[in-house]
Amino acid sequence: MSENLVEFLSGIPFFSEVSKKSLKHLIENVKEEEYIKNENIFEKDTVGNSMYAIINGSVKVYEKNHIYSTLSKGECFGEYALIDNEARSASISALEKTKVLKIERQHFLDVMKSDSGFAQGILAVMIKRHRELDSIQERLASSKIEIETTNSKMSGLINGAMDAIIMFNNDFRVILTNPSANKLLENDDVLQRNVLFFFDDQSAELIESIVKDEDNKKSINKYLPNIVKVVGSNDNEILNEGTISKYGSGKDTFYTLILRNIEERLIAEDKINLLTKQTQYLEEEIQELTSSYGIMAEDENMKKVLNLIKQVARTDATVLINGETGTGKELVARAIHKESNRNDKPLIRINCGAIPANLIESELFGHKKGAFTGATVDRKGRFLLADKGTIFLDEIGEMPLELQPKLLRIIQEGEFDPVGSSETIKVDVRIIAATHRNLFDFSKAGKFREDLYYRLNVFPIEVPSLKKRGNDICLIAQEMISQFSKKLNKPIVNLTDNDKALLLAYDWPGNVRELQNLVERAVIVSQKGTINWSAIIPNNSDSIEIQKDAHQEKILTSYELIVLEKENILKALKQTRWKISGENGAAKLLQLPPTTLASKIKALGIERPI
Repeated sequence: MSENLVEFLSGIPFFSEVSKKSLKHLIENVKEEEYIKNENIFEKDTVGNSMYAIINGSVKVYEKNHIYSTLSKGECFGEYALIDNEARSASISALEKTKVLKIERQHFLDVMKSDSGFAQGILAVMIKRHRELDSIQERLASSKIEIETTNSKMSGLINGAMDAIIMFNNDFRVILTNPSANKLLENDDVLQRNVLFFFDDQSAELIESIVKDEDNKKSINKYLPNIVKVVGSNDNEILNEGTISKYGSGKDTFYTLILRNIEERLIAEDKINLLTKQTQYLEEEIQELTSSYGIMAEDENMKKVLNLIKQVARTDATVLINGETGTGKELVARAIHKESNRNDKPLIRINCGAIPANLIESELFGHKKGAFTGATVDRKGRFLLADKGTIFLDEIGEMPLELQPKLLRIIQEGEFDPVGSSETIKVDVRIIAATHRNLFDFSKAGKFREDLYYRLNVFPIEVPSLKKRGNDICLIAQEMISQFSKKLNKPIVNLTDNDKALLLAYDWPGNVRELQNLVERAVIVSQKGTINWSAIIPNNSDSIEIQKDAHQEKILTSYELIVLEKENILKALKQTRWKISGENGAAKLLQLPPTTLASKIKALGIERPI
C-alpha cells in the first residue's frame, strides 16, 4: 500500500522533484478521506492546515458562482496551507464521489526539517512555479487576487530564504536572485551578468562542466560534488555547498543554484574540534592524576613550597619545578594554575619523556596534513590547545636538543610554526616546567640548552622528597587510607603510633607515588579493619638477599615470595628491554599470558625507570 502511495505522490506536480525515498517519509502520517457529490471540502477565507491530493473523482475551485477551475485524479489543492497560516483563497467542493489523500501541515514541516532532500525538492518545485506565473496568469485572468497572493507567497519563500538562490539561463546569464544571493555576491545589480564570473576558476569550471554534461537531459537536480568558492564584487571569498537544478530545454532552459555559506559552520566545527581536543586532554589529565588529595603540608619544608606557589601564581612568570620522581611536582603545577588568573582556561600537560622523539614536535606544535607519513589530517598541538591557559611540560630535561630552540622561541616571542607549515601561530601561554634532573649540570654537559635553562628558571620551586617532610608522611597516608577505603568499600583504618613509626622509618625512595601504591595495596589486603604495615612496607635495603643453604632448606615468608617474584619479573623485563608480549617479550620468557604479567606488574608496583 505504501509503495502505491509513493508512486501516486510521485505523479503529483507538487512532489515531482521529490525523491521516492523522501516521499516514504511523507506518507508515514497521511490519511484518506472521501466526499460525496457537492460536499464542501473547505470554504474560502477559512484558515487551513492541510493540502489534498485527489486519488479519484474531481473537485471544483470556485468563489460564489464563479468557477476558477476543476481538478481531477493526480492533482492537488490547498498546498499553501502547508507553509503559512493564511486564509483559503477559494472554496473547494466535490463534483462527484471523490477520494483524497490529506497531508497535514505539521507532518509536512517535520519532514521538511528532518529530510533536506525533501526540502530541496519542494523548493525546486516552488521555484519552477514562480517561473510559470505568467502562464498561470493567462489561465486565471479572472482571478487577479489569487495570482497576487500566490506570487506574494512564492516571492516570500524565495526572498526569505537564508540560502542564496541564483537562477541563470543556458548562456550562464543571471535572470533571478534573492537577497541572500545579492549579499553573497556583494552586488545588488547582477541580472544578465555571467554567473561564472562570481566563482574562482576551479568552481566556475565545475559548474560549467555540470551544465554541459547535463545538456541532453530534460532536468537535473543534484548536489554539487565539491565545495565552491564565491568571489564577491568586493573580492571577499566565501566557501559554499549547494545544489543545481535544470528545467526546460533549448532557449527556455534554466538552471537554479542554491548555495549555502558554510564559513561559519567550518569555523564552528573547527572550534568544536578544538574544544573536543581540549576536553580529551583534560580527561586524560584527570585520569593521570597521581591522587586527588591536594597538597597536604604541616612540615616547614612543604609550607615554603606553598608560600612560593602563592607568590608566583598570580603572575605570568615561567616556573621550573625541581624534585625527585613522585614528589608531587604535578600537584604543584596544578595548584599554580588554579590560583592564577588563567584558571578558567585549560591546563594542558605533556610528559616530554613519555613521547617518542620523532612524535613530540607534532604533539607540542601540531602539524599540517601531509607533513610526514601518517599525517592524514591537520593536528592542533598542545601549545595551541593551551592558548590563554597554562601548559605543564613534565620531565622537561628529556626534551630533544633539536626541539629546544622552538620552545625558546615560544617563551621569547610567543609564536611557533606547526610541522609542515610556514604559517606562524601566535599563542598566549603560561609555561610551567618540571624535572627530576639537575638542568644546570645538564646544560654544562651540553645535554640541555643553557639559554633555555635560564629562560625556564625564572622562578624555581624545589619540592622536597617525602622522607624530608616529617609527619606529612602520616597525614598523607591517613588521607589516602580514607580515600581508598571509600573507593574499595572497606572500613577506614586509623594509623596507630606503631604504624606511624614504621612509616616514618622508611626512606620512601619512590616518594608520594610509592606511598600511594603501598597504601592502596594495604587497604586491599586489610582484614577486619586492620592493616599489617610491617608486611606492606619494604625493608630499607633495595632487596632482600635470599640465600640458599646447601645443607638446610629455608622456608620463605609471603613477603619474601613477593620480593622474589618482583625481582624475577624485573630481570625478565630488563632482558627483553621492557617488552611484555610477543615473540621476544617477557611474558613468553616467564611462560605467562601477557595479560597475567601486566596484572602482576601493576599489582607489584613495577615501574619502568626513566
